[in-house]
This record gives sequence, structure tokens and C-alpha cells, in this order.
Amino acid sequence: MNGPLTIGIDIGGTKVAGGVVDARGALLATARTVTPDRSRSPRVVEETILSVVDELRAVHPDVAAVGIGAAGFVSADRSTVVFAPHLSWRNEPLRERLGERVGLPLVVDNDANASIWGEYRFGAGRGESHLVMVNLGTGIGGGIVYEGQVIRGRYGIAGEFAHMQVVPDGIRCECGNRGCWEQYASGNALVREARVLMASTSPMITDLFREVVGPADTLSGPLVTEAAKRGDRLAIELIGEVGRWLGVGIANLAAALDPGTFVIGGGVSAAGEFLLGPARENFRRHLTGRGYRPEARIVAAALGNDAGVIGAAELARDALST
Repeated sequence: MNGPLTIGIDIGGTKVAGGVVDARGALLATARTVTPDRSRSPRVVEETILSVVDELRAVHPDVAAVGIGAAGFVSADRSTVVFAPHLSWRNEPLRERLGERVGLPLVVDNDANASIWGEYRFGAGRGESHLVMVNLGTGIGGGIVYEGQVIRGRYGIAGEFAHMQVVPDGIRCECGNRGCWEQYASGNALVREARVLMASTSPMITDLFREVVGPADTLSGPLVTEAAKRGDRLAIELIGEVGRWLGVGIANLAAALDPGTFVIGGGVSAAGEFLLGPARENFRRHLTGRGYRPEARIVAAALGNDAGVIGAAELARDALST
């Protein structure tokens, strides 16, 4: 499989990751930095993206295009980030601003669209004609592939599953509404619940909390996951709760979209069966017509945290041939 090298950039609420990717989906070089504080100017985030691109081009100057997966609502023409709940972009013409500086063909898409495209072409979604991806990171990202096409919707905002209301008048979400799915099934939800217990000196305290040096806000999702893998009962319970809400949400998505496979990605998916076991159980419990319909598979992303980078690079490569 021959084709030009391209760069993929994955922008999340906490990190900007990039990589040079070949036509087989292999990462040839990577770069990563933290996302600047969301309260700062969008220009600061854009400069961070450019610094990652420059670092990668220094290693592979022959790259032909750049694909960017941005955590937010991206317009149908894939040029503008209309709204980013976890960043400060509001109607940002990202393709124009960055394209002028990069000097290469540049594609902008939603980060979950990039991730699902990576998994569809090279990962857990290969061979599946009806695929839905749910990325559990800082928030929730979602993507849909139907018969070989990413479904973006009339306005480019399809797949924003994070902001389905699952609890009327529930927890306030950064999008402005209450009770959104990502307030119950995301990395933020996992860490929030753990920190509340830690700050309250709950009698539920286990080794998970004894390992944290400093105040409750130093507790992180990866620490909870590692504790669960060592058998910490509270960490297992906290991840299981996220898994239960994950199952509820994807049962709703199955009712609407009827995919053959759900791919679960994002940083929280590193919890593996601690997350996916409760998700499958609650998916079956809440599935419409359960017992009388085929059930979608629920699998972990094969590309891990690299799915967004690889998918964004592949979207950029696809654009070169159109």
C-alpha cells in the first residue's frame, strides 16, 4: 500500500498529540504536549498545534498534508470549529488560520470522527459496515460510519452523543445544559467522584487515596485505573459506575442507529474489562427489544490513544485524492 506521508493532530481537553503516519496506518514519529489552559486565548492553542506540526516536519520534511481532529463542533465544510465545550474556540476558522501558516493541504474534522476513521480503516472496526465509536476522555466524543462514510450530519455536528440528556435536571454540563451523558460516563465524571470521596475523608478511603500526594485535585483518571488493576475495590467500583452509565447511553444509541459494533476508545478505555464488563451488562439490560434482536458487539479500540492521530492523518490523505 503506497501513498504519501501525512501528519495527524489530535486535540483534546488536556493534550495535543501528533504523528507522522504512512499509508498502512503506521506511526513513524510522534509528538505530544499539554493543551494550554482553556481560559487562555484560542491563539495560544493554535500556536501549540503549530509547534507540534513543526516538530514532526523537522523529522519528516516530505509530509504531504495535515489532518486535525478537534474536540468540538466542526462545521459541515470542515473549516471552522463552531463550539468546543472544553476549549475556548467559538466560530474559529481553524483551517484558514492554520493552513496559511502550515503551507500544506489541511483538513479539520471532529476528533471523534478522526478516531472512528482510524479504527474503521486500521483497527477494531475493520470489516464492519455500520460502526459507532464512543471515546471516553475528558468528555465524550462520538462518531458514526455507515457503509464506508463518516456521517457528519446536515450541519457537521452528528455524533455529539456527549450531550444527550440522560438525567433530567442532573449535573450541570460545560455545554450549558444539565444531565448530559458525559457528566456520568467520562474521565471527568470518574475523577470528580473520586475527588469528592477523597476530599470528604470518606470511610470508603482505600489504598487509592493513600497513594495521592497533595490535595484531592491531584488525583487523576490514570491513577484510578492503575489502582483498579491492582485490585483496589473502590477504584473498581468507580470505574464500574462509569461503565454502567456507558451501557445506558449506548443502548439508547443502538435504538437510534442500530450499528453492528460499538468501539470504545479514549483514555478511560484503558480500564479494559473493569469498564466494558459493566457496560455490556447494562447495555443488555436497557436495550430496546432485548432478547428479540441481534446485539451489537462492544469492543475496545484497537489503536488506543493513537486512533485520533492515525485517523486525522488518513482523512488528510483521503482529501489529497479527491
